[in-house]
This record gives sequence, structure tokens and C-alpha cells, in this order.
Amino acid sequence: MNKIYSKPGLTITVRNNNVDGALRVLKNKLQQDGMLNKLREKEFFMGKGEKRRRAKAAGKRRTKKAEEKRLEEHGF
Repeated sequence: MNKIYSKPGLTITVRNNNVDGALRVLKNKLQQDGMLNKLREKEFFMGKGEKRRRAKAAGKRRTKKAEEKRLEEHGF
């Protein structure tokens, strides 16, 4: 078995020379860990205004989602 990626607490092993399966597992674990989002954020420079606009938009999405959930569960 060859290790394809390893960090404390996260190890991916390749079984039966199935590298594609190991990459799929790796991507899934990185997605759950939040590492992919961090990499995407650091790919390009983002100024203060852009960060503020994104944070505000994310807050609006969270609020809208919570309101839809409340309407679905309670009906008001």
C-alpha cells in the first residue's frame, strides 16, 4: 500500500493500485476539512471591499436559508 497524502489525522491509502479511488476519497476528505475552500480563496488577491461584499452576501444566504427552514417547519 502506498500513501498518496498524509497529514496528522488524515491518511489516504491506495489499495489494489486504484489511484482514482484514492484521489476521490482524498478530495472528499479535503472538502469536508474545508481545505479546498481555503485554497480557492487564496488563489487570487481579494481586497477589503470584496471580502466585505462576500461576507454580506453569505450572511444574506444564511438568513434566507434559516427563514425558509422556519417557514417549512412552523408555517409562519
